[in-house]
Amino acid sequence: MPILLAHAETKMTAKTFDLIVVGAGPGGYVAAIRGAQLGLNVAIVEREHMGGICLNWGCIPTKALLRSSEVFHLMQRAKEFGLSASKIDYDLDAVVKRSRGVANQLSGGISHLMKKNKIAVFMGEATLPAKGKVSVKGEKGTDELTAKNIVLATGARARELPGLEADGKLVWTYKHALNPPHMPKKLLVIGSGAIGIEFASFYNTLGADTTVVEVMDRVLPVEDAEISGFAKKQFVKQGMKIMEKAMVKKLDRAKGKVTAHIEVNGKVEKQEFDTVISAVGIVGNVENLGLEALGVKLDRTHVTVDEYCRTGVDGLFAIGDIAGAPWLAHKASHEGVMVAELIAGKKPHAVRPESIAGCTYCHPQVASVGYTEAKAKELGYEIKVGRFPFIGNGKAIALGEPEGMVKTVFDAKTGELLGAHMVGAEVTELIQGYVVGRQLETTEEDLMQTVFPHPTLSEMMHESVLDAYGQVIHM
Repeated sequence: MPILLAHAETKMTAKTFDLIVVGAGPGGYVAAIRGAQLGLNVAIVEREHMGGICLNWGCIPTKALLRSSEVFHLMQRAKEFGLSASKIDYDLDAVVKRSRGVANQLSGGISHLMKKNKIAVFMGEATLPAKGKVSVKGEKGTDELTAKNIVLATGARARELPGLEADGKLVWTYKHALNPPHMPKKLLVIGSGAIGIEFASFYNTLGADTTVVEVMDRVLPVEDAEISGFAKKQFVKQGMKIMEKAMVKKLDRAKGKVTAHIEVNGKVEKQEFDTVISAVGIVGNVENLGLEALGVKLDRTHVTVDEYCRTGVDGLFAIGDIAGAPWLAHKASHEGVMVAELIAGKKPHAVRPESIAGCTYCHPQVASVGYTEAKAKELGYEIKVGRFPFIGNGKAIALGEPEGMVKTVFDAKTGELLGAHMVGAEVTELIQGYVVGRQLETTEEDLMQTVFPHPTLSEMMHESVLDAYGQVIHM
């Protein structure tokens, strides 16, 4: 207690650590915990919420919202399952309240983990005034921290394009969409990456007349083209309007409505909406840290790093969203572990971006790992491709989820699993099987000889491999 009182009464304190982590998101807090486990004296700095954007305003609360919409969708299908349900409705405020409650519960859990691992927590704005130093400006003064090793894990925020800036009323970012001031009636979503398509799926399921505008030639543009095409058909079937190779040039705002100027095929058309969600990418949080003065190289708001997340400045690392694509929480966490082990004198393997799975929790779900069919061909591989539809799987039919597909891409010469791509129910859970396979350098023969349990959705993974080699059983 005397230490706490002294800290509260002093305007400035100086403390030395083995490792300082700036940012307590899924990259930062994991790096701090792993460092502490390895015997390092660790401090972590956070300016807003423990758990960062992912836990408080991203991955977790969006999944809570999507779960509510999924249940709502299933309730409307009750008759298909021999059940009776009438006057099916939702309370948006209650849906949001549950989502926020889930996020708050987990945020509190991170604080507990910091205490458990004896990690010093400093709440405030961080700057790096010199090599090996972090200055933290908090409510009770400034803390001057020193460490031989510093890990930057400051994350990212929503990109805002000129003329499309969010106002929180008519035009939203993901934060506004997570805590909406109203239920959209006619919704425009700009961008069909994971964030855009998840919100489009959520609000469309709850009854919003939803239009998605994508500048690229297909929705979910980072996914395999065949999977994107399948997903698009399902979105359209659910009532979404999809505009590809289109760009929102301008938004005219008036009371209760927004007129969007959308360019398609060289012509601009006007459409009215009551709500717009802008999901056009992210910007790394690299400003006001003092990085330029330290000699840190930046590339379009992201820190340039090597395969071990080293910035080129001795003792300074960058992980997660500020260190470049893929912008995924699990990539940030694994980088955090890798860097902590490197600092502690271990010899970890470098993180391979092509072996990190991407998951989109729309309806139907989309998941992938490794190279798409097009990318594998571009890289010069001779390939074998296997596919298996959900309609051929007993468990999928029993679940009432017959729409979907599993696709696998192999090196025809070596049998190496180059990529796996899925669309359908629960594929975000299934994809890890292929992730493990790639990590263990599994070949087609290994996967063929593996016995998959029946009846499960995972059997489709087996059948897709068999199909690539002309041995598929149930199709």
